[in-house]
Amino acid sequence: MIHPIPAFSDNYIWILTDKDSSLAWVVDPGDANPVLDYLAENQLTLAGILITHHHFDHTAGVKKLKQAFDCHVAGPSHLDKLVDQGLEDGDTISIFNYVFHVIATPGHTLDHLCYFAKNENKSPILFSGDTLFRGGCGRLFEGTAEQMHQSLQKLSDLPEETLVYCTHEYTLANYSFAVSLDKNNQKLQENLQKCQDLRDNNQPTLPTKISIEQEVNPFLRPHIEQISNSAARQLDQEISNSLVGRFAQIRAAKDSF
Repeated sequence: MIHPIPAFSDNYIWILTDKDSSLAWVVDPGDANPVLDYLAENQLTLAGILITHHHFDHTAGVKKLKQAFDCHVAGPSHLDKLVDQGLEDGDTISIFNYVFHVIATPGHTLDHLCYFAKNENKSPILFSGDTLFRGGCGRLFEGTAEQMHQSLQKLSDLPEETLVYCTHEYTLANYSFAVSLDKNNQKLQENLQKCQDLRDNNQPTLPTKISIEQEVNPFLRPHIEQISNSAARQLDQEISNSLVGRFAQIRAAKDSF
């Protein structure tokens, strides 16, 4: 089972629990306190922590949780003072009945990793950190537009039924921007209404699915003329001749939206 633990103003710390034990793993614990509260309320023991990248809102709670439970910590290999198991692109890590494949997705940060696992009886799952959001993608703090474009293409190529668990509740803001580029997209309008209803009831808009993102996320669709033209117009620029250039224009348009 995968459950969101809200943190800060818009983070989710994902917790994985095991039906055969009282053990749990968490993904990107930027704050230890809500995790400790959830574990205590549900009589769970923390077995491990999975990190997608080094930003404090994904890692600040790791040391406190490690001190409390002496749990296993896995994440980008350069975080050698924080992790017990350094991970690189192509590695695997087993958590309960999942075998997660490590996918390097530089762009938001240079060290960003995503974690993908198939499941025999259920949909595949992806922990996408700050690379792929519902309706959006992470800002380019360290990487290039070309790196992020390639990273998103890797994720877009995953099975369409893959459930995507990202780390922020940015969906409504992302959809507001997406509509500005792609107002005639009926699937986008339907998803916007669905997510507005969820947020009105204080429910998370996650997980999303790869199939949904392929239909409505402008950062996976720079090849769509309407989207790229609209982004270029917002920037008062000529549309780029390359897909990477068009992606960069979409990202720049969102940054100033």
